[in-house]
Amino acid sequence: MIASGVGTDRRALAAAGVTVVLWASAFVSIRSAAEHYGPGALALGRLASGALALALILVLRREGLPPRAAWPGIAVSGALWFGVYMVALNWGEQKVDAGTAALVVNVGPILIALLSGWILKEGFPPGLMAGMAVSFAGAVVVGISMSDGGSSSLFGVVLCLIAAATYAAGVVSQKPALRHASPLQATAFGCITGAVLCLPFTGQLINDAADAPLSATLNMIYLGIFPTALAFTTWAYALARTTAGRMGATTYAVPALVVLMSWLALGEVPGWLTLLGGALCLAGVAVSRRKRSAKPGGTAAEPTAARATTDPEGAPEPR
Repeated sequence: MIASGVGTDRRALAAAGVTVVLWASAFVSIRSAAEHYGPGALALGRLASGALALALILVLRREGLPPRAAWPGIAVSGALWFGVYMVALNWGEQKVDAGTAALVVNVGPILIALLSGWILKEGFPPGLMAGMAVSFAGAVVVGISMSDGGSSSLFGVVLCLIAAATYAAGVVSQKPALRHASPLQATAFGCITGAVLCLPFTGQLINDAADAPLSATLNMIYLGIFPTALAFTTWAYALARTTAGRMGATTYAVPALVVLMSWLALGEVPGWLTLLGGALCLAGVAVSRRKRSAKPGGTAAEPTAARATTDPEGAPEPR
């Protein structure tokens, strides 16, 4: 039995932490793989690797198909987040500089907060909104520091906006599905949906794989197993136990971790402006996840929208 309350919240926070670290590592791996694989081919290779890993785990855990009520959310999130998002992001990053891509894609968590507040009725907690404002300011600073002087195209910016919008819509669609399906089911079948939609890129994937060095192919497989299969599952676990808005805000820690990982793994020494932006991103995440203090005479005054919606067994509570 999974304890509710503080214990569940800590598990959700730990799962979110795993997701953020692995998603940050993905940017380092993509830089290698994207030099040898086209946007669609890279998305298909990554999703196929992830789908195979997740299917194996489903079999070992003996988890069958998700309940019928979960399929609409899984299908929409799979098509938008696993499918369109990955292709648009890979393609967009080939058309714009890294700073512009980072800045535009980081509109996504803001869209998640707005959509979840409206569609999922999570509301707009002041702490969450303030934290996201601080984090977005940090993302802007990181984006400016990473800009190479304007090597951006309008088409590339549009692709990054599509990536941000489909990411947000995918998260908001997945949240209701997690009331009926397990995190593993939601992730596995969402990944499979995205892989199926990317099948038209099969020919390109075969051609690129024939010419790509082993290191690029291994990076693509790594992207499928860890930042996709594992990280999306831990994301779904955490999302089932907190609000979509707070989970979206948590991803603002990614730019700061990317800066650190690029420094350690690639020897790219960040400037003071980049470090400042990363610090702002982390500060905003801390503010967005801070709970309100307890009222003088009694219980905590945390807004309803910021509570984990779980029953005593840890399963998502239907609304």
